[in-house]
Amino acid sequence: MRIEPEIVKGFQEFLPPESQKRTAVREIVEKYFKLYGFLPVETPSIEFDELMKSDSLEKEDEAISDRFRLRDRAGRNLGLRYEFTFQLSRILKQNPNIKLPFRRYQIGQVFRDEPTSPGRYKEFTQCDIDIIGDSSIQADAECISCFSEILKELKISSEIQVNNRKLLNSILESVKIKEKNQVMRELDKIEKIGEDAVKSNLRKYASTNQVLTLFKLLEKPFEFFVKNLFDGSEELKELKEKTKQLGANIKFNPFMIRGLSYYTGNIFEIIPENQKSSVGGGGRYNKTVGKYLNKEIPAVGISFGLSRLTSLANLEIKNTKTIIISIKQDTLTNKLTKKLRKKEISCIAFFGKPGKALEFANSQKIQYAIFIGEEETKLKKYKLKNMISGEEKLLTEKQLISKLKKQ
Repeated sequence: MRIEPEIVKGFQEFLPPESQKRTAVREIVEKYFKLYGFLPVETPSIEFDELMKSDSLEKEDEAISDRFRLRDRAGRNLGLRYEFTFQLSRILKQNPNIKLPFRRYQIGQVFRDEPTSPGRYKEFTQCDIDIIGDSSIQADAECISCFSEILKELKISSEIQVNNRKLLNSILESVKIKEKNQVMRELDKIEKIGEDAVKSNLRKYASTNQVLTLFKLLEKPFEFFVKNLFDGSEELKELKEKTKQLGANIKFNPFMIRGLSYYTGNIFEIIPENQKSSVGGGGRYNKTVGKYLNKEIPAVGISFGLSRLTSLANLEIKNTKTIIISIKQDTLTNKLTKKLRKKEISCIAFFGKPGKALEFANSQKIQYAIFIGEEETKLKKYKLKNMISGEEKLLTEKQLISKLKKQ
């Protein structure tokens, strides 16, 4: 039986120019991670399945329940990582000498065995930053500011929405609602199904009066909660001040929930302009990473997908800068190729017919062509052709390198 080669449904591959854009975006992301003092971490793609299970007896989060489950030859129950955060608890247990606060970043593949749909895949590249062992609101602000700067460089207009888990609990308590998690799950659906449908669903867990009072409260300005000393409002107020000092602006959204099973304080989500779904999000999760050490370790982080970020980024892709065309001058061509690369000028050498070389250069959108023939060798100059304008110049090696470095 003949097999037709194809990609497994739910998985992707990236070829130029998309792969070039992804690489450019990733380089910008990593640049800011490093500027903010985050250190790189790499972890295994496969972990024990027991490590990935939820500690909660309630329903698991979708990401956890959709994990890939595996079994090796030894019969061990394993799985593919569905995110990076849960691995931090193992890292801290196995590496007790890590100096806190620990600022780490990770970029890599994660896997989820969920139904595929446009924009949702079983494997994707995730980018994370986390600050472990720092309970200050400054740490929350640093994560937001770092991502805000990445968005600015990628020219992605967006709104950074924030809320606080303590504040949500405090609001629900003031209305005397007992089934808080169920109510928060319903509130989180407001963007998808609308206010009326959410109110109708909430009547399973609260009276009509409680629902009406809750919505009246949630529509209050942020200052109301600060003035009336709602728990968590001071943390949000400080976050607003800190992010502003760092050059980022945030907006209070009382309906934003995120990760019910692990967030404990400030939570945040980044919504691109004219979009409904977020490009990234995160928050404070103080009860997660210290679980194997039997102690509470403060932690805050932000996470986003590389593909989503790339699709929104406004970047000019840098192609190979020049092609060096040898006209029976192979030795000199190789010497020039080596010199250009030492000067960090990207180039390729072509040893075939000049016509084919130019055709290839156009297909790859290479900006410059350098011709090395008998005449150029005698003159000790190189013919440089601008493939966009068609302009040609004879330049010395020094002039050639200087011009290409400037472009």
